Amino acid sequence: MNGVWGGHATLSAEYIMTETIDLSLYAKPEADGTLGMDVAVEGIACGGCIARIENAVKQLPGVTEARVNFTNRRLHVAWSTALTEPARILQTLQDNGYRGHPFAPLRAEQEEAAEARRLTRCLAVAGFAAMNVMLLSVSVWSGNVTDITPETRDFFHWASALIALPAAAYAGRPFFASAWQALRARALNMNVPISLGVILALAMSVVETANHAEHAYYDSALMLLFFLLAGRAIDHAMRRKTRASAGNLAALRAENAHRFAGDELVSVPVAALQAGDRVLVKAGERVPADGEIISGVSEVDESLITGETGRRNIASGAVVYAGSLNYSGVVTMRVTARSGASLLDEIERLLDKAASAKSRAMRLADRAANIYAPMVHLTALLTFAGWWLAGASLHDAIVTAIAVLIITCPCALALAIPAVQVVASGALFKRGVILNTGDAIERLAQADTVIFDKTGTLTLPEPRVINAGDVESSVVQTAARLALSSRHPLAQALAREAATRMPFDSAIEEPGQGVRVAIDGVEARLGSVEFCALLQTPFAPAFAGTSGESFICFSYGGQTATFLIAQKLRPDAIEAVQALRNLGLDLHILSGDRDEAVRPVAEALGMTEWQGGLKPAEKIARIEALKAQGRRVLMIGDGLNDAPALAAADASLSPIAAAELTQAQADAVFLGERLMPAYEAVQIARRARGLMTQNLWLAAIYNVIAVPVAIAGLATPLIAALAMSGSSLLVTLNALRANYRGGRT
Repeated sequence: MNGVWGGHATLSAEYIMTETIDLSLYAKPEADGTLGMDVAVEGIACGGCIARIENAVKQLPGVTEARVNFTNRRLHVAWSTALTEPARILQTLQDNGYRGHPFAPLRAEQEEAAEARRLTRCLAVAGFAAMNVMLLSVSVWSGNVTDITPETRDFFHWASALIALPAAAYAGRPFFASAWQALRARALNMNVPISLGVILALAMSVVETANHAEHAYYDSALMLLFFLLAGRAIDHAMRRKTRASAGNLAALRAENAHRFAGDELVSVPVAALQAGDRVLVKAGERVPADGEIISGVSEVDESLITGETGRRNIASGAVVYAGSLNYSGVVTMRVTARSGASLLDEIERLLDKAASAKSRAMRLADRAANIYAPMVHLTALLTFAGWWLAGASLHDAIVTAIAVLIITCPCALALAIPAVQVVASGALFKRGVILNTGDAIERLAQADTVIFDKTGTLTLPEPRVINAGDVESSVVQTAARLALSSRHPLAQALAREAATRMPFDSAIEEPGQGVRVAIDGVEARLGSVEFCALLQTPFAPAFAGTSGESFICFSYGGQTATFLIAQKLRPDAIEAVQALRNLGLDLHILSGDRDEAVRPVAEALGMTEWQGGLKPAEKIARIEALKAQGRRVLMIGDGLNDAPALAAADASLSPIAAAELTQAQADAVFLGERLMPAYEAVQIARRARGLMTQNLWLAAIYNVIAVPVAIAGLATPLIAALAMSGSSLLVTLNALRANYRGGRT
């Protein structure tokens, strides 16, 4: 049977105890051979919950990994065959005061929307009740200094109780349910002092009303709930917006594919696709897997995969990625990466890893919050005892303790770092940067020196024709079609210029020379100068070259051309390098390519510090020398030979097209052909680090001022509620500045 707790439709405790969920049905193989799955967890309220869940699950025999993503309240757990009963994972969560169920995207989306509606309803009830109770309280306060009668004051107090008690019972459910679950598991979270403060304030108010006292604290309890719910709603909306950006990836994934079985077309789940399968993709459908086009011509939108906003023309031989939208034509493709191994899957894994990782500052804040929560209760208890022993009445001692309990709740401290990290991660993702480590933001922010690799980093990874605009378009297209029949790297670079991806029939490739074909009875040749019989032409000596370009010749009847092939600069490389320079960063190029290939790139970018012909060990030595000078080095590279240098640097970035080993060493990867995400990563990281520091100082200053004031009895429960709620709202709103699109911070 289904039970309802705090507005969520969840499995009841009795159901979990009597029904066994076979988690192995939801598990998928991990890279290390273990099984893994995601579990949606209810009841996560603060950083302390994360450590408690991870530690409890890791104690199960056979569990190799337990990682909680605070943003989406999801636990990723992996286990070996030593865990004979995977269902114990859910039972362990239950024993520790949490409820879990196998993650299903549709259910998660529904629960996300339900949580938003629940918070909105609770906030509306708390706000409506608080306004009405405050109106009654103002009447009492003004009457106490004039001529209000005791009977009238009691009437207003009982009217306030009639509004406040049911309103608080409804609006406080998000806090009460979480606190009760924590106490059942013999643990504390930050919802425990909140719940105690609200309940004690209401209970004391009822007692005061029954005893005809001048003061009651219904307004304090409701104002506390209202401001805390406002903070929760803002935090939830902020996290939901960030998850929506990343969640676009899940929406890109096709559920079914049209696979060829012989000459027949069969609809199969995308998960069943294997490398080598032939698949038909119709206009308007998502590409189901990474692959290569076999036949057909169309356009694809890859904006959310590669970061490029323009549609790309595709034809035979073109590479396409899972999640791309096929626009205008029907194409047949051959799958090159099975389900789970596509570029889209890799991006999702990086996102999940980044979202669940913790920075040093976040771990520090978590530890502080874990220690601080018990200190809240101890401080309130000592305050009560101190005032009572000092001769205060039981009433005054309890009221002061309630104020201390409310004002010292560690909400602001618990939100200080996670709020900034969530907003900054979302801002980076929108700009094409995916974090790979928990402390990437801090280390990117500290960088004062940037070292670039050249090939594939400052330049595009694939060589391109750089003088196609200087050659007649019909000649370019004829040569490019002929290049489709050659395997030579230079010919393949020229082939990318072909508008029609149909090679000429009967083309013959002569190894080491070139490729030839008869077109309308006239021979066309593409290859070396000798092969094309162009040795006597005046342009041949011009390409003995000092700038590192290669060239390939073409002849067809009386038409001749020489195509310069080089790795072109990324489209915005000059702009990005200048932007990084404006941030005060010292820029270097360290490349394994020869000097004559590095020099023109350095000159085009205005960089005077560059070296070519370096081996990986020499790059590392240069990085270590800079670090010895006190520099904080950011390395940006893409090749296998760059992986050691990325690991040696203080921070590192890598293009998404980089080798897997290189990506694994990088702190973040960026999408598309633009280099500007490297600048934006540093800029946003610097802003985020500043906001983290500001939030920690705000939380610390608040406690330094507020706690002594409350202990001294100078703050009523209402003032305590306003102060504590205000501090939480302040750090949350301050964190939203990490998404600001202004200039240098």
